[in-house]
Amino acid sequence: MKLKKEDKESLVKLRMLRANELLVEAKDIMALGYWRTTVNRLYYACFHAVCALLLKNDYTAHTHSGVITQLGLHFVTKGIISMKQGKLYRDLFEKRQTGDYDVWTSIDEEDVKPLIEPAENFIKEIENLITQNT
Repeated sequence: MKLKKEDKESLVKLRMLRANELLVEAKDIMALGYWRTTVNRLYYACFHAVCALLLKNDYTAHTHSGVITQLGLHFVTKGIISMKQGKLYRDLFEKRQTGDYDVWTSIDEEDVKPLIEPAENFIKEIENLITQNT
């Protein structure tokens, strides 16, 4: 089912709003020292931003791995998003998976704090790409 233009634009805006809300949540949770939850919120902040970008450009994915693949195929391999940022997104996904499902692996401050600024920059870059094509 194809969305009407105004519905698609609204959904893109809502996804970016959610991305920015989750980024704030990540920072607030980080201040409390909940590292696994911080990684979860960082990943989902970036996930919503990437979903907004894919939607804006009429690409679809039905799984988290599909979102990673579509980002790589349409934006990283074309040099629109850097390989470093593509790797950041994959790394956040893997850390989120580990944090959510692997009770044997620890995630601590040294693993998480260095991800905050790059995730914030990643979301800003996606937001810029979305607004450039409006």
